Amino acid sequence: MERTGPPARLSGLVAALTAALLAAAGLVATAQPAGAADAELARNGGFEAGLSGWSCTAAGATTVSTPVRGGTAALKATPAGSDNARCSQAVAVRPGSTYTLSSWVQGGYVYLGASGTGTTDVSTWTQSPGAWKQLTTTFTTGPATTSVTVYTHGWYGTPAYYADDVSVIGPGGDPVVLPAVPTGLKAGTATASSVPLTWNAVSGATGYHVHRGGTKVLTVTGASATVTGLTASTAYSFQVSAVNAAGESAKSAAVSATTAAGGGGGGGGGDLPAHALVGYLHSSFANGSGYTRMADVPDSWDVINLAFGEPTSVTSGDIRFSLCPVAECPNVESTAEFKAAVKAKQAAGKKVLISIGGQNGQVQLATTAARDTFVSSVSRIIDEYGLNGLDIDFEGHSLSLNTGDTDFRSPTSPVIVNLISALKTLKAKYGAGFVLTMAPETFFVQLGYQYYGSGPWGGQDPRAGAYLPVIHALRDDLTLLHVQDYNSGSIMGLDNQYHSMGGADFHIAMTDMLLTGFPVAGDRTKVFPALRPEQVAIGLPASTQAGNGHTSPAEVTKALNCLTKKTDCGGYQTHGTWPALRGLMTWSINWDRFNSWEFSKNFDAYFGG
Repeated sequence: MERTGPPARLSGLVAALTAALLAAAGLVATAQPAGAADAELARNGGFEAGLSGWSCTAAGATTVSTPVRGGTAALKATPAGSDNARCSQAVAVRPGSTYTLSSWVQGGYVYLGASGTGTTDVSTWTQSPGAWKQLTTTFTTGPATTSVTVYTHGWYGTPAYYADDVSVIGPGGDPVVLPAVPTGLKAGTATASSVPLTWNAVSGATGYHVHRGGTKVLTVTGASATVTGLTASTAYSFQVSAVNAAGESAKSAAVSATTAAGGGGGGGGGDLPAHALVGYLHSSFANGSGYTRMADVPDSWDVINLAFGEPTSVTSGDIRFSLCPVAECPNVESTAEFKAAVKAKQAAGKKVLISIGGQNGQVQLATTAARDTFVSSVSRIIDEYGLNGLDIDFEGHSLSLNTGDTDFRSPTSPVIVNLISALKTLKAKYGAGFVLTMAPETFFVQLGYQYYGSGPWGGQDPRAGAYLPVIHALRDDLTLLHVQDYNSGSIMGLDNQYHSMGGADFHIAMTDMLLTGFPVAGDRTKVFPALRPEQVAIGLPASTQAGNGHTSPAEVTKALNCLTKKTDCGGYQTHGTWPALRGLMTWSINWDRFNSWEFSKNFDAYFGG
């Protein structure tokens, strides 16, 4: 049975004085004993004022009235995925001084620590399920240290933890002054989905919050930002506030900006129907589904992706495409007939794209030479067949993040940077009508909510979330993103629950993530912004033979109802309703034909095609 101790602030003072007495007696070594000027430096350490003064990474971090250690409130924070639910605050300190840090905690694993000390950062932890336990540690500041971050956090995969009466005892530093209100806020030239902002830097600010319509949407360290994920032809109001260890300034004067007109996100999709059906056509190979000639593709299909353009080697960047050999596909049309059928489809308003990659087509643009070869070889294919654009279906080991590449907003891995550059070059070459689509697997997109690259400590799969920087950099050029909601493991949704493929729930949860946005690897300072609904389609297999995770027409209908009408949502509640959701993608047209066109007939019936 644990004995109840004195209140945390008093016990912290006792600990500091005890340390001083022991040091004076020569029983312990300490850099500098606490003196008479010692004070309580933690702000709102008892969480009586909610989370004021604290910054927490966990989405659900809050204060509760039970259990509490003292007063009427305590912190409750729940780890999720790769987020350990860290709550922290900066404390003003004096150089070359000693401090005692303590807190009462409760939970499976709870940590308490201090970073930025200028000497040796410290931490301590405990297992204390069902009972309050006090954690205590000391730290000494460096000769130039004036601010230290103290924090508490839980551990990955464990339930919520609680903390109360956080205390920092020691000589008080010079108080940090609240930053001034930013001035000079200006909006630059808006695209259909983004607005660039600049303002005057504020002395003493460590960062800035960007607010849209009064709601914080972005946090940056410099005096500029680009707000993305906006709707075309829409007026927005923006403000900026400055932040430092003392808190947040008032918001600046507002500036208004209206996004440009746009249909397919600047990606050549403006003349697509409001609800489109995308399908892959096995043009270069045969399998159990049989070969389907271009002229025999039904009018149901609005975007036809030719599968596949493949590289001469993994790292060459040299992409080649040819029709299926007669020996493999006895009913294959001639090249002239194929090109004529492409033109006929386009005359009927359809888009025909070359899809690069696939399961066997690994593409790694590791050098600028490979990047340039990619651009020239893909251009030759587009020009030869008179195509409307390009689909990126990089799978396997095509995309991965180098160690230390931790921010999707500014990637450094060559295979990522070179791909972005190549796609932007192709877009610039062919202009506004160029159609760009992507078909990543969930591993490369939604898994990024939990894991990104090799992670802060290494050891994770470097491919996790690796499509996110590509999608983000090209979001203003992207016509459609249709993530493959198949051949997937279970993925955590925004409800922090795992969802498995095969039913409406999986498609609802995975699509909601794209249309809501999410913190990458649980870091709320690195939020992947929402895509516009016109840019998003749901990727599904057309039949049970086409891939793992086939979803029955009835379940597909439920998913569409939930996302576009907020009905049939089941246990998952979306963060919005998106009637403009573009539609569905399937692997493949050939497999749909094999399955008596069940997939496309259901789509046509749903959207009245």
